[in-house]
Amino acid sequence: MSPDTKIKLAELSELSIGQLAAKYEKLFGEKCRSRNRRYVYRRVAWKMQADDEGGLSERAILRATVIAGESLLRVTPPNTRKSRKEVPASIPANWDIRIPPPGQVIERHYKGKLLIVMVMTDCFEFEGERYKSLTAVARAITGSHCNGFHFFQLGQSK
Repeated sequence: MSPDTKIKLAELSELSIGQLAAKYEKLFGEKCRSRNRRYVYRRVAWKMQADDEGGLSERAILRATVIAGESLLRVTPPNTRKSRKEVPASIPANWDIRIPPPGQVIERHYKGKLLIVMVMTDCFEFEGERYKSLTAVARAITGSHCNGFHFFQLGQSK
């Protein structure tokens, strides 16, 4: 980089964002839409350096245009819409959303053992026994009272 360009860039760092935006508009011939000082400074510095030192050659610009036109690859993936999971029709209307749908299982590792509880429409099944609530299942496993949702870690944000 030439000494003149270095001096111009040093002077550029002293400017306020308003002055940088005015410089941007003068160099690029369009309104500066950003108020991010670092971004505007970098763009103006790049343009000043390219003007002083010489930017890309005509041949390089033409080649880049051809390559960009032939490109079939996307740089960024398309936006995906996050849709809510479809709930099976067999779920009762007053079903608690923290509990998986009927027919699914709830798994939990407890004291080195994998516990599997089958969810049914009106109860929970654990080791062949049926229980009215998850709290009753947790009480049968631990021997003491504890909240079934907390024990099985249901309804907690991950």
